[in-house]
Amino acid sequence: MFCDPLKFDEDYSQDSSKVYTATCTKDEIHYGVICAKLLKPVEDLDEAQELAASYLDYLKVDFEIKSAVGYGKGNHLNSNENTRGIVDYWKDKENNNWKVKAWTDGKFIAVLYAYTKTEVPDKADVFLNSLRFPGM
Repeated sequence: MFCDPLKFDEDYSQDSSKVYTATCTKDEIHYGVICAKLLKPVEDLDEAQELAASYLDYLKVDFEIKSAVGYGKGNHLNSNENTRGIVDYWKDKENNNWKVKAWTDGKFIAVLYAYTKTEVPDKADVFLNSLRFPGM
């Protein structure tokens, strides 16, 4: 992150997976991460990617997103074939512009996002692509 979150909050999802979240703001850009350690790992990475998409669908409601470009699927984190990623661009009810990336290795699903009133700058990709899964 380009700023230091005060802390990571720990919670549980509906399926009892452990979820960690953190946010911070710098230069009027809000950064966030939501990372779920899946209670039941998913072996098939295409299925894991679909599960990540369902997490994004849930977040759209939670973050009051009013429009989205649509999921770009099939990305690989740092060219690692054992990962899958989804990218999307959102606009919320406050007219903030969001860039969101969801990553999975079948054991974890992590959603990294940046949003601001103006266009999300290209430098946000450094953060959105910075995730490292354990053991990778």
